[in-house]
Amino acid sequence: MDTILEKLDTELKLRGFTRATFKAYVAHNKRFLEFIKKRPEQVSQEDIKKYLGYLISERNLRPASVSLAISSLRFYYEELLKKKIFEDIKIPKIEKKLPTVLTKYEIRKLLDAVTNPKHKLLLQLLYSSGLRVSECVGVKINDLDMNERMGRVIAGKGKKDRNIILSNKIVREIKKYLRMYPNEGTYLFEGSTGHLSVRMAQKIVNQGAHKAGIKRRVFCHALRSSFATHLLEAGTDIRIIQELLGHTDLSTTQRYTKVSTEQLKKVRSPLDEL
Repeated sequence: MDTILEKLDTELKLRGFTRATFKAYVAHNKRFLEFIKKRPEQVSQEDIKKYLGYLISERNLRPASVSLAISSLRFYYEELLKKKIFEDIKIPKIEKKLPTVLTKYEIRKLLDAVTNPKHKLLLQLLYSSGLRVSECVGVKINDLDMNERMGRVIAGKGKKDRNIILSNKIVREIKKYLRMYPNEGTYLFEGSTGHLSVRMAQKIVNQGAHKAGIKRRVFCHALRSSFATHLLEAGTDIRIIQELLGHTDLSTTQRYTKVSTEQLKKVRSPLDEL
C-alpha cells in the first residue's frame, strides 16, 4: 500500500493540489484499500459501489463527504490507472445549505469580546476583506499596500491571484499592531513554524464567539459570508463582490442574495396592501 500511496502522493504534488485536497485524496484512497482488501488493478465498479454504500449506510457520511470520496477515488483509478470504472457512479445530491451570516451587532460583539491584539486583528481582517481562513493566516506583509488600501492574495483557491480591499480601520489596526509587535518575519500572523495555523484561527473564532455569547456555532467562513452579505445589503454590485471573494462562478456569489435579511425586510407583504 505504501508504494501505491506514494505514487498518488507524487502525482498530487506535481499537479499542485492544495494541502487540504492532497490530504483528503490520500486518506480516502487508503481507507478504500483497507476496506476492499484488493490491489488497485483488481478493483471493479462493484467494489467502488460497495464502499460508497458503506460510507452512506454505515458511516452515515453526508453527501458532500461522499462526493469528496468519489472524487478522490476517481482521480487515482481514472487519472493514474486509466480504469474506466466510474461511468455509472452517481454523485449524491448535495444539500444546499444557506451560509452562516452574522448580524453587524454580532460582529461588534465578537470583536469586542476578543482582547488579544493578534487574535482581534485576525478577526478584523477576515471580516473586513472577506478572506478565506487559509488566505488570511498566509497573508504576507509585503502583499499589503497600506497607502492604496489594497492587498493581494497570491495563489488562492484554484491557484488564482486576486486583489482585496483594506478598510481604513484595518490599515490603522495593522500599523498599530506592527508598531506594538515589530515583525521581522514574512507573514503578518507569524506562528511557531511559518504562519499561524488554520486550526488555531478556527479555535480563535470559536472561542471569541463563545465569549461574546453568540449561541450558534461560528466558524471563520461565517466572517467571509458576513462580509459578502453586508456589502450586498449596502448596495455593492454583486459582480464586484464576486471579484473580491475570488469566485469563478457568479452563482456561488448569488447564494448571499438568499440570506440578505435586510433586502427581505424591504419587501412588503401583500397582506399589508389590503
